[in-house]
Amino acid sequence: MEVYLASPRGFCAGVVRAVDVVELVLKQAGAPVYVRHQIVHNPYVVRSLEDKGAVTVEDLDDVPRDSVVVFSAHGSPPEDYAKAKERGLRVIDATCPLVTKVHNEAKKYSEQGRKVILVGHRDHAEVRGTMGQAPMALVDDREEFELPDWKDETPVAVLTQTTLSVDDTQKASEAISERFPNAIIRNDLCYATTNRQAAVKQLAKHVDMVLVIGSRSSSNCNRLREVAEGYGLPAYMINGPEELDPQWLEGIERVGITSGASTPEILEERVIQALKPARVVVLPGPQEDVKFTLPKELR
Repeated sequence: MEVYLASPRGFCAGVVRAVDVVELVLKQAGAPVYVRHQIVHNPYVVRSLEDKGAVTVEDLDDVPRDSVVVFSAHGSPPEDYAKAKERGLRVIDATCPLVTKVHNEAKKYSEQGRKVILVGHRDHAEVRGTMGQAPMALVDDREEFELPDWKDETPVAVLTQTTLSVDDTQKASEAISERFPNAIIRNDLCYATTNRQAAVKQLAKHVDMVLVIGSRSSSNCNRLREVAEGYGLPAYMINGPEELDPQWLEGIERVGITSGASTPEILEERVIQALKPARVVVLPGPQEDVKFTLPKELR
């Protein structure tokens, strides 16, 4: 058996920044440090930080007054900041800067008098955070969607969740443009989402099946699996080698591996070790040198 590795794969700059934020706050403030929502959607990363003293909560009422709380990389709605202030909490914001950019776009276009449409998945933390920034309509590309009953000439701005399918987002944007010809279409898919999906398309040309290393709660991991399946390949998402099913590998000579933007490299390494391939081939791909500065409180 041979293993082919997609490039790029694994951690993106926003995830690196978010994890660094929690670790730095733990060093500066000491444990416990509370984290509103999973800092990133990967159980291994979350457990690793919890072992160091982080406490993950979904409700700010579960954070003791006057404590330090880190807001996750996915972004939070304004009411979370207001509630934190009411409870005397010190907020360290680990929102990915590319998500913050979408928040700023939502406010800008709304202030300009444009109607805002967000293309995203209604149950995702990032979507909840973005929809809190300004009035907007949601188009979920997984559903049969109906566009808002606005006049054709309505000035519209279209924003997107950063971790969606490149192809599905384009289709949704085209449908909105056809309905509202004056719409401003923003391509808010982040570089990591775009690069990893393109890498899977290249990977699909070389392999018989694809393993996506990452959490089922991760939007970008789910999109990678869907891209592989779109090429007619069996594709499975696993958190680590313990979830490998030997039956998947029967008759398979070339296994493709990729990992989502919130997946640490160690999990990928463990899966490769479990497969015991005769050869590992790293496919070429773009180099990612994006780095984000830390929140001002931690610089």
